[in-house]
Formats: sequence, structure tokens, C-alpha cells
Amino acid sequence: MGMKADQEISLDFEGLLSYLRSKTRVFMDVDGHEYYVTHTDGYWRVQDCEQLNDKGRFVDCSELVTTLPELVELPWLDGKSVHDLAVGATFFESIQEGWVRPGAEPVEELVEEEPAEE
Repeated sequence: MGMKADQEISLDFEGLLSYLRSKTRVFMDVDGHEYYVTHTDGYWRVQDCEQLNDKGRFVDCSELVTTLPELVELPWLDGKSVHDLAVGATFFESIQEGWVRPGAEPVEELVEEEPAEE
């Protein structure tokens, strides 16, 4: 599960397909609701970012399928697919923990120091 980047990325449907083939995950905002399109554990799925399971992970709101073409045509939101929704959606990069963007300085992890023994 990634973290949603602040800056939106401009993707049409074909651009979305290319992006997902390369990055395998993206946040998608549709009508004020946030979804996560991802490939995890060998399956493509759409997850609802506003619902968490008992492990603190996003809840699946689509069926799990094995290929990207299946996922983008799969009706999952009121009978609409990613393909149907892409034209009105806003997309955001999924930033993965530990990833460093090219040209960006790595972020140092803050470590709380133990109090010294007296």
C-alpha cells in the first residue's frame, strides 16, 4: 500500500494503461471518493481508500483478476469500469515506502533516542 502523492498526474485512458504497466499502482479520485488501482500478490484490483480492513489495509471493491485488460473493463462501481471512469478521474502517483525519486534527496528516518541511563 502506497502513500498518495500531493501533485496530480495527467493521464488519459491510454496513458493510464501505460502508467499501470510500468508502475503497477495509482490513486484514482472519482466524484470525491478515493480509490487505489494496484497489482498485488499476482492480482489486479481496485481498492476503496476510505475503508480499511482489520490489518489497516484498503478494502477491495472490485473482483481480483489476473490481467490489466480484465481489470480496466471490469464493472465495479455502479456498473462502471476503470475505462468508463478514467475520463472524469483525477490520478495521483503512489509513493512506496523506501523509494527514492530520481533527483530527490533520500529522506532520513527519524529515530527517537533512548534517554541516557543515570
